[in-house]
Amino acid sequence: MSTGSACVGVCAALLASGCLRPSEDRARRDERVGSAEGPGVQVVVGGGHAAVRALEPARLELWAGAPRLRVALSWSEPPPAELVVDVKNCMPAAALVSVPPVPLLGSQRDTAGRCSFRLGPGAEQRALELVIEPPASAEPSAFRFAVMSDVQEAIDGVQDIYTLINAQEGIDFLLGAGDLTEQGTHEQLQRFERELAGLTVPYYTTLGNHELGESPSLYQDYFGRGSQSFEYRGVRFTLLDSASATLDPIVLGWLDDWLLEGALGLHVVAMHIPPLDPVGVRNGAFASRNEAARLLGSLANAGVDLTLYGHIHSYYHFENAGIPAHVSGGGGAIPERFDDMGRHFLVVDADPAQERLDVQVVRVD
Repeated sequence: MSTGSACVGVCAALLASGCLRPSEDRARRDERVGSAEGPGVQVVVGGGHAAVRALEPARLELWAGAPRLRVALSWSEPPPAELVVDVKNCMPAAALVSVPPVPLLGSQRDTAGRCSFRLGPGAEQRALELVIEPPASAEPSAFRFAVMSDVQEAIDGVQDIYTLINAQEGIDFLLGAGDLTEQGTHEQLQRFERELAGLTVPYYTTLGNHELGESPSLYQDYFGRGSQSFEYRGVRFTLLDSASATLDPIVLGWLDDWLLEGALGLHVVAMHIPPLDPVGVRNGAFASRNEAARLLGSLANAGVDLTLYGHIHSYYHFENAGIPAHVSGGGGAIPERFDDMGRHFLVVDADPAQERLDVQVVRVD
C-alpha cells in the first residue's frame, strides 16, 4: 500500500496540473498504447495488447501484454528487404502468420521470454498484418494459469516464487494484479523486468498504487496498458486499473464492451485494489462504497465468473455479489499480521467446456 507522503506528492502534482481525476491521465495513455510512428513506418497493435518498445522501418520490438497479438504495419516508402520482429514476454509456443503471406526467414526463442521473427516482406508490400499467437489458442480448451501480485520490496526473493511457478505442470501464463515495485521508478521497473528472466511463462499484469510513486506514466512505457481485455482458449480476461481506489469513467466505458464480449463464456476480471475489503480493518477498498456497489452489480449482471485482487498482503477467498473472489497479495510484500499466510500464488484450472474455474493456493514459505 502507498505511504502517506507518496499520496501527498501525487495529489499535489495532480492539483498543480489541474487534473481532478487521478486515473484519467493513465486511461488516456492506455488509449495510445500499441500505436507508434517511426521514420516512414507506422504500427498499431490490436486492443493495445503490446507496448511498442522500438520501431524502425526494418525492426519492431514489442512487450506483449496478452497471449495473442494482432499487429498492423504500414510503410510510406517501399519496406525493407528484411524485417525483424522482437516480442518480449512472449508465449513460448507463439508462431507468426502474416497477411498477405511473406517469407518467414527465421525465428528463435530464448529462455528469457523473447521471440524473434525475421521476415522478408518484399518491396511490393506497403502494409502487413501479423498474427502472433500459440497454435489453436483461439479455440476453447482446458488450460492452467497462475496468479501473483504485490512483490514490491521483496524483489530480491522473487526467484523462489518463480521456481515454484515453473514447477507447476501445464501453466500457460502468470496473471498479476499490480504492485510490482516499491515506487515505480525506472530502476525498479527495469529490475522487475530483469527478474522475469527466471520465469518460463509470460507475466500479464495490471498496475497497483505502488507503480504511481514516481510517475503514473512509466508503467505503461514498460509494460503497456493498465486496463485491457483479451481472450485466450475460450476464456475472457479483463484487467482493470484500480490503482487509485476507483475506476476512471473512461475505463468503465470500455468495461461495458468487455462485459458484453465475455457474457457468453467464462470471464475472469482482475484489478489491484478490490471494490470491498473482505476484512474491513485495513480499508483496502475503493474510496466510494457506492461506486464499489455499482461495479459489483455490473459484474454480477454480466455473469462474470471469477474476480481476482491484490493490494492486501494475504489470501482471502469470499464472494462479492455472488461472484467467487480471491485476494492474493503473496508476492512477498510485508505480510498481514492477522494470519500466518506468507508468500504464495494461485493456480487456476480453466475448462471452458465444463464452465469451470477451479482455484488452489500454493504456499511458498
